[in-house]
Amino acid sequence: MVSIRAVDVTKRFGQVVALDHVNLEIRQGEFFTLLGPSGCGKTTFLRTIAGFELVDEGRIYFDEEDVTYVPPHKRDTGMVFQNYALWPHMTVYDNIAYGLRVRKLPRDEIDRRVKWALKLVHMEGFERRRPHQLSGGQQQRVALARALVIHPRVLLLDEPLSNLDAKLRIEMRSEIRRLQRELGITTIYVTHDQEEALAISDRIAVMSGGRVMQVGPPEEIYLRPANRFVADFIGRGTFLEGRVLETDHELVVELESGLGTVRGVPSRSDRRISVGERVLVAIRPESFTVAGSEGYNAFDVVVRNISFVGSVKRVEAEAGEKLFIIDIPVEYDVSIGGSLRVYVKPSRTIVIPLE
Repeated sequence: MVSIRAVDVTKRFGQVVALDHVNLEIRQGEFFTLLGPSGCGKTTFLRTIAGFELVDEGRIYFDEEDVTYVPPHKRDTGMVFQNYALWPHMTVYDNIAYGLRVRKLPRDEIDRRVKWALKLVHMEGFERRRPHQLSGGQQQRVALARALVIHPRVLLLDEPLSNLDAKLRIEMRSEIRRLQRELGITTIYVTHDQEEALAISDRIAVMSGGRVMQVGPPEEIYLRPANRFVADFIGRGTFLEGRVLETDHELVVELESGLGTVRGVPSRSDRRISVGERVLVAIRPESFTVAGSEGYNAFDVVVRNISFVGSVKRVEAEAGEKLFIIDIPVEYDVSIGGSLRVYVKPSRTIVIPLE
């Protein structure tokens, strides 16, 4: 296991700044996810960790070792690519053994390790098959086995599930998390899928425009977004702008569009919010309830659309020309065009500074 530290890492491609002074620390044995939209710099950062891209500025450390200009084959990392990158002419056994043979390990050691890796990913009995004879999930398991068989200090995964169907994605992300926990290996995982990141990560770094917007555990990222981008990118929600009237105990915000005032809590404890400051009020769909009591914030909305999403009905509604996304119980009777009164606790009403 190894910890990883990136200090002011900057990478440019011509006039494009792919990474803009990125500072991150990934702990030993941690499952750390880089999350963001396409073009945000997450894959470029992963490639700088692997050594496939050299940084223009900054340093990268594995524990206390400076690996900024250490070539990829000497960094001792295992990488799983988006397209698996299996050799089509090789068997499963030979694909997994490839990195060990490059390292010139003895034949019996190679055989022992390959069998260990096959068992680890539940692919015993597939040794003589070739990649085209495997399903997408099986190919992914082989790619994982090939990365893990060399016993790397760091496991790097670049959108490894993007080519799989929805059900298989869920199965494979659980399998990857199981393997990571079993081996205790420091892992950096790249994805643009918010649900995937929330489900498997110890911590998440949300990226945009080559910069890190927020780092934290999944619950903190989801329930306490640091800024508007994070709030909007991570899951759906209701976003209302306003101005702070009071800051005693709870924040009191006067909302725009004639929606009155609400009470809420700041998204971050390290950022003071002042009276008169413009803010964004963020409320997650599941934070609403149709049965409120004294002390709740209340909204009267008009229903515009209803979707059945399994455990709840997801309602899109309007009030003051603002869109509300509300989850209500399946058995609750509501119709398009009808009125609905919903409530939310101040503790689930998140107030974010508008930078």
